[in-house]
Amino acid sequence: MEALNNPVVSFFGIDFDLTILAMCLLTVFVTFLFVFWASRRMTIKPKGKQNVLEWLYEFVQNLIRPNLGPYTSHYSLLAFSLFLFILVANNIGLVTKLDIDGYNWWTSPTANFAVDFSLSLIVAVIVHFEGIRKNGFKKYLKGYLSPNPAMLPMNILEEVTNVVSLALRLYGNIYAGEVVLSLLVQLAHVNLFTFPLAFMLNVIWTAFSAFISAIQAYVFVLLSTIYIGNKVTNDKE
Repeated sequence: MEALNNPVVSFFGIDFDLTILAMCLLTVFVTFLFVFWASRRMTIKPKGKQNVLEWLYEFVQNLIRPNLGPYTSHYSLLAFSLFLFILVANNIGLVTKLDIDGYNWWTSPTANFAVDFSLSLIVAVIVHFEGIRKNGFKKYLKGYLSPNPAMLPMNILEEVTNVVSLALRLYGNIYAGEVVLSLLVQLAHVNLFTFPLAFMLNVIWTAFSAFISAIQAYVFVLLSTIYIGNKVTNDKE
């Protein structure tokens, strides 16, 4: 398998991956453009593009309601934004392949662990901030001693593993999908006889990857709101 590197620039001693930055910005732009386009000229009786937007929003609301209960409306926009961003980011790498002078210029942002870990850290910050805001600092800290003080190390470890597992789950699935697609592209260039097989497998795998990408966006939002719900709806004294 041919190894391709992403172009990198250094700024004040910090390396920036230009491909990942560009693809993240493109994902944000595509997500914003879709919402902006679908929300123009909205009517009381939805139709067409408005139907699609409202269905997606209601889908996300129904997804997070069991986890957040009365706080669902407080976090519905956050969950909706996360879901759309991850859904687009997961699938954008399936659109095409762009290699220039030995550099890879096109990929799914979520096929990069740093992006997934950053998303998980954002969720973690929100989880703990909201836990303190809703319960107060004293009650929030007291939760780490539940059901007894001996569980403090395990409760802290759980918070760390929540962040890591959230990122690894997303990264593993999306990265593996892109690796398989790259291998199928190489198979198509072996000879004339492998091209039809590679093409058929590529179509099947692309459809399967799109399905898995949607599932991963679903799971990421589901687990994120479970973590938030555990903090803001915690009634333990």
